[in-house]
Amino acid sequence: MTTGVRGRDFRDLKVWEKSHRLTLEAYGVTALFPRAEMFGLTSQIRRSVASIPANIAEGCGRGGGELPRFCRIAFGSASELEYHLILAHDLEMIDLAVFDQLSAQVTEVKKMLSGFLDKLTAEG
Repeated sequence: MTTGVRGRDFRDLKVWEKSHRLTLEAYGVTALFPRAEMFGLTSQIRRSVASIPANIAEGCGRGGGELPRFCRIAFGSASELEYHLILAHDLEMIDLAVFDQLSAQVTEVKKMLSGFLDKLTAEG
């Protein structure tokens, strides 16, 4: 399939792949949260993490130079996720090792998004 930016499928983008894997891991972690958090922190984490690869995919699908805008939205969702992870850790819903692992992945995705945005902006 050849859709998206410059004839590429969003699934070929490393930043999408990394953010998708982060989404799968976050869903696994939040499955262990207390049931009382189903519509609270569980929902917030899942919404913000899934928004990252979803916005990359949507930006690729829209064409017309909209990908940078959707990457910025994805970056904002990654920042929102960072806060939710801090909150989950401070509320003792995730331990330090899980927090550190997920936080490192979010940082990596944000760096990749930033680099990708720089590249898209330079290409005009």
